[in-house]
Amino acid sequence: MDAHTAIKPFSKEETQRILTHLQQPAVFVNMTCDWPALHWTAQQLSVCLGDKLVRFRLGTRENMNTPLFETQCPYVEATLMQFLSWTSGQTGAKVGPLSEFSYSEYWAYADYKYIAVLCQDQPSMFKDVKWSDFGFEGRDGRNSTVWIGTEGANTPCHQDSYGCNLVLQVQGRKRWHLFPPDDTSNIYPTRIPYEESSVFSQVDVLHPDLKRFPDFQKARRHVVTLQPGQVLYVPRHWWHYVESVDPITVSINSWIEMDVDDVARVSEAVTKAVVCAVKNCQSDDNRDDWLNPTEEGVTSHNENMQYLNLAIRACAQKQMQLCPSKVTPDPRDHRAAKRDYSGDTRKRRDSVRDSAAFSLPFGPHLISVCSQQESATATRQMSPEGAEGRSPGQRTTQRSESSSTVSRLQCGQHECWCGLGRCGACCLPERMSEESSEDTEEPRGLVITTNDLLDCLLHPDIITRVTELLLTRHTGDHRDTAAS
Repeated sequence: MDAHTAIKPFSKEETQRILTHLQQPAVFVNMTCDWPALHWTAQQLSVCLGDKLVRFRLGTRENMNTPLFETQCPYVEATLMQFLSWTSGQTGAKVGPLSEFSYSEYWAYADYKYIAVLCQDQPSMFKDVKWSDFGFEGRDGRNSTVWIGTEGANTPCHQDSYGCNLVLQVQGRKRWHLFPPDDTSNIYPTRIPYEESSVFSQVDVLHPDLKRFPDFQKARRHVVTLQPGQVLYVPRHWWHYVESVDPITVSINSWIEMDVDDVARVSEAVTKAVVCAVKNCQSDDNRDDWLNPTEEGVTSHNENMQYLNLAIRACAQKQMQLCPSKVTPDPRDHRAAKRDYSGDTRKRRDSVRDSAAFSLPFGPHLISVCSQQESATATRQMSPEGAEGRSPGQRTTQRSESSSTVSRLQCGQHECWCGLGRCGACCLPERMSEESSEDTEEPRGLVITTNDLLDCLLHPDIITRVTELLLTRHTGDHRDTAAS
């Protein structure tokens, strides 16, 4: 059947309903067969863009056992034709500024490229992307970003604060490692580098240092390798690490902002005020590049405090309108809403029961991205991993190696003095005694740095509690704050 006349497995209304009820990542198949954007290969885009310069982020292929954040990468502006010449092994003038980097040692990534800017001279290309098929009328390339990379190109593991993601794979394959929001404490979140809309993980999810981050072995990893033509749905607050697995990959991402809980805005304002205040202080250990390149610039303390006050007032006003007799949750009320890392209210059981009334149509056209534990018992036909193009033997070997690594690096878990789990910088006495008995070198972690302090101050539980206290202070409701 011709692609232009093919009947899609789900209508716009059905797709919208599916997205409303999906609580975990899922892959849509056969929904984009008539999208002109499927022809947006790197070669095709190089012809369309001509001499337009594109900014590439470069990273070393060497395994460092630590995340490579955007603040630590060199950047180069080159044309897509120069990029393609570089990936084919050419050198000299044909690859332009990329000639300074060896293709065998570095990967390159043109990430976060807004199509509205990249293709502003060819607005007709916006219509090549049809998110209206997923129920988002009027949403096209103008509301999307394109990502072009080489094998090994990746984004560090992070959590988006405000929205969900729809990702169309156009060329090559990308492997997604996803972790549910409830695993936040096992992911070891950090706000350095700082980005308002994202929270990063301190863990290299492909090569985790389980001695430093022992709880990461409890994280429930969901893995899927996205094929060309498939669309991945990533729900709000799901952690994700993305890596390109083919020589050249192209994908299109639509980040869909959702209504943000007012408490979440207060929490974010608190975080921003603390980060900017601390990182603007001059000291010997506070010279790192802490502001992510995606941020426009550093705001002053006065600006941050003004925004914090506005957020608190808006939140308090909303709470008074909803429940005038009880502006802030009483800590003694066991029915008070629990909140996640970004301050959003967690779904209650009755909400789960309501969503269970709708049966998600999982099958060949909608594939649930299962955790690795679930994948072990699922059939290959129902698993996205079955479509990776790798043999079952290769997958088994990789999993056994991963299990072996966990077993080999397993260490005793203990709580640090602050009661927030092992945070790296806190558990010094035990670590000192353990490490000093093994060698005479200075034990790692003896000096608490500014970033160590920030990681503790910005711990999710701390930010949540500070937010509650500020709201209580604003409303004049001081009941039993010390007891909680």
